[in-house]
Amino acid sequence: MARKPSAADAPLRLDNQICFAVYSAAHAFNRVYKPLLDRLGLTYPQYLVMLVLWERDDVPVKEIGEKLFLDSGTLTPLLKRLEAAHLVKRTRSSEDERQVLIALTPQGHALREKARSVPQSILAATDCSVPELVAMKDEIVALRDRLNAVIGD
Repeated sequence: MARKPSAADAPLRLDNQICFAVYSAAHAFNRVYKPLLDRLGLTYPQYLVMLVLWERDDVPVKEIGEKLFLDSGTLTPLLKRLEAAHLVKRTRSSEDERQVLIALTPQGHALREKARSVPQSILAATDCSVPELVAMKDEIVALRDRLNAVIGD
């Protein structure tokens, strides 16, 4: 026989968990992004790398990792796949051979034009206004930063 939930049980209810709300929203985003990115031949993590490079080309791997909160063990295979797709090229820095620079190829630059419709499609899928989405993003970023401060990231 199921016991009757009490007020003390509320903190452990799934629907009260902010982490689950964020997790399930991320899954919903991924389902919306997938067909859009399939048309570009990119996975979501590859798309994020391309966004970084479309903002600033020819950057060190370390900088990409810092922007995306990814370690080199996760980022390196991603970059190798983008290189195999002829979207980026990896070169050693002439100033510091330990540093690998990532630059867009002509195909990588051209893909930017094809990707221009993605943000508009996401905006339409959310059925939110731009100010609403900006406010939500700002709140989530602030939450992420507070959590990272606690764990020392």
